Amino acid sequence: MNVKLVESLAQIVQSLSTGERSLLEEKLKATPDLTSAEEQERPFYETATPEEWARAFREWAESHPRNMPYLSDEAISRESIYGERG
Repeated sequence: MNVKLVESLAQIVQSLSTGERSLLEEKLKATPDLTSAEEQERPFYETATPEEWARAFREWAESHPRNMPYLSDEAISRESIYGERG
């Protein structure tokens, strides 16, 4: 924590007039608190239950086309994949 910065800001706020303090309060309320926003919007992988993970995986799998042709046994044979390195 930057103590000097906080102390400087405190002095500045104390020197503000009533109108300036009101304006400052409005600006602070209008500015979203990034820390709390980050806490509220945690990623799916941090918050999902096992059931939600399973549902999301099924939805992802079903989103792929199913009418693709299958590869032949020759196309997926070890020799065709690795060739001479086999």
